[in-house]
Amino acid sequence: MMANDRSGGQDGGIDAVVAGALAARDAGRIDDGVAAIRQALDQHPREARLWQVLGLLYRAAEDSGNAAAALAKAAELAPRDARIAHAHARVTLEAGLPSLPLFERARTLAPLDGDLLISRAGALLAEGEGQAAIAELDELVATNPAWLQGQEALANLRWLSGERDGFARGYERAIVADPANPALWLALAGRLMYADRYAAIDALLERARAAAGAHAGFDAYEAICASETGDVARADPLFDRLAAVPDDAFAVRHVRHLLRTGRIEAAARRAEPLTRGAGAALAWPYLAIAWRLLGDPRWQWLEGNEKLVGIYDIGDEADIAPLRDRLRSLHNMVSHPIGQSVRGGTQTDGPLFARVDPEIRALRARIVAAVEEHVAILAPVDPAHPVLRWGGRKMPVRFAGSWSVRLTGAGFHTQHIHQQGWISSAFYVSVPGPGEMGPAPAGWLSLGQPPADLGIDLPPLRTVEPRPGRLVLFPSIMWHGTVPFEGGERMTVAFDVAPPTG
Repeated sequence: MMANDRSGGQDGGIDAVVAGALAARDAGRIDDGVAAIRQALDQHPREARLWQVLGLLYRAAEDSGNAAAALAKAAELAPRDARIAHAHARVTLEAGLPSLPLFERARTLAPLDGDLLISRAGALLAEGEGQAAIAELDELVATNPAWLQGQEALANLRWLSGERDGFARGYERAIVADPANPALWLALAGRLMYADRYAAIDALLERARAAAGAHAGFDAYEAICASETGDVARADPLFDRLAAVPDDAFAVRHVRHLLRTGRIEAAARRAEPLTRGAGAALAWPYLAIAWRLLGDPRWQWLEGNEKLVGIYDIGDEADIAPLRDRLRSLHNMVSHPIGQSVRGGTQTDGPLFARVDPEIRALRARIVAAVEEHVAILAPVDPAHPVLRWGGRKMPVRFAGSWSVRLTGAGFHTQHIHQQGWISSAFYVSVPGPGEMGPAPAGWLSLGQPPADLGIDLPPLRTVEPRPGRLVLFPSIMWHGTVPFEGGERMTVAFDVAPPTG
């Protein structure tokens, strides 16, 4: 529930304004929502709920300074509202400002709020207190072992701290307490899968069935593990038996298995219907591989348009130098996040473009302008195409995520896609010198090349040389990664442009 301070005698008109503003936000018309709330505040300046919604609107626009100010006002007017207190702390954390005192205040109002406690752990991490965050979450999940969100957050924090072997031991402790609970076994299998621990999942499933009995989820994980470890004879009947399960992510795993085992036509038949459903963003990249291998001209329709990839040089050394220093100060993790493509490097936590640092705000503004330019030239518009269907539109740019990656030594990105995005990116902040990088294309961006673990010999559709100040934009559903390099520092800012609404 939102704050409901009606001391000013407000009526149902406030409800309508709030509903309309939130609907405008969800439709991507954040400015319209802000204007409506601002107009209502002229009439009701002490309505905490209006300030709360204003803060949420600014947060959606990644305008963290104004969001924090609005939520601070809401907290002043409704000091006992735990949701407002949490939102104020959260936005302050996303802004890159000290937030722990605000989280402490919010925790006094809602000491058992799991989402709040996980957010507070993120604040501790941002303050360099990662071990304290782990210790607090560990204590909390010990008292509530079936709290799956807490278990996931704890495992992720341990992984970020560099703990590989025991990062998921909180789940094991929970399983000892409640071994017949299949949700715990499935959650642990999911964390292990993000870490590519397929042999460990196989061993886990034997224990899970003995303790919790048969479960379709156990069978699905077994099919995936058998495929990823090369046990085709075991994987085939499992995938066939589970083919009717209405789970697009699992169906895409089947497509992946068919590609890996050379059954390309079957993979294409399995993938094509998935592109018309909720799992389309996962299915298109694998269908692209199948079409290329089959010589199906539709791969040219899907990925062959040169306008899908844009290269924009938008920064010079005067812009880059302070940004480079700022980003280096944010790379304070020991390891990359679990389940990400980074190898041999680190990735920043939280939405980078929500920070108030002037160097990052300036970069964000330049990137928005470049994205607008890129969208304008995406042509011809094709309603059936997963990228070009929105080409040429003039629309607000919304980000589905933003972060920085710092690779060192022989670091690289595995080939991957971003299922939450429409357009993805690489903006180069620093690259190794010629003597460090190695011979070209070492360190270059690779586009359109299948993941190595599929064992498919297809070359990239394109490689792009990295240069400081260069921005590369490409479809989020296009395979992309980094060619390994020999040494030095390669630091980027990356983001996903969210698909337009409607």
